[in-house]
Amino acid sequence: MNKRILGGAVAAVLLAAGIGVYMGTGSSPAPASRFVLLDGSSQTTSDLKGKVTLVNFWATSCTTCVAEMPELVHTYRKYQQRGFDTVAVAMSYDPPAYVVNFAQSRQLPFKVAIDNTGAVAKAWGDVQLTPTTYLVNKRGEIVKRYVGAPNFDELHKLIEQLLAQA
Repeated sequence: MNKRILGGAVAAVLLAAGIGVYMGTGSSPAPASRFVLLDGSSQTTSDLKGKVTLVNFWATSCTTCVAEMPELVHTYRKYQQRGFDTVAVAMSYDPPAYVVNFAQSRQLPFKVAIDNTGAVAKAWGDVQLTPTTYLVNKRGEIVKRYVGAPNFDELHKLIEQLLAQA
């Protein structure tokens, strides 16, 4: 009998933990960092609060990054009017002139940052593989991390859910 009670209690705790993660209460806060944008301005992690934000670490030399960029543009345009934002963070090894040329020639509509020192990638979990993308909820918590190109249909469903939350 005691094993059944203990087993039921463990199952209840695990279920509650699973629901907490699903509802976003088990999310971890986005790390404090400062994004230096191409126009010379900067934005901090705390500036992301109140919006659902996609933070994408990429490089102009990364073929997967370049291939997914049109989908990132489409996703941004689809949801920007509803409180969605995107910050594309170029890796420290990416020459700034290449990043500027890429952003201008493809008319990227979202914020593009250059991580000259690597401090932002380090703060966000020592990002080394590109693309690595984080989805951050309105409370500034990381909800999902993608290494490689995300499944954009699933990403859009998750964005819809997060935008619907208060």
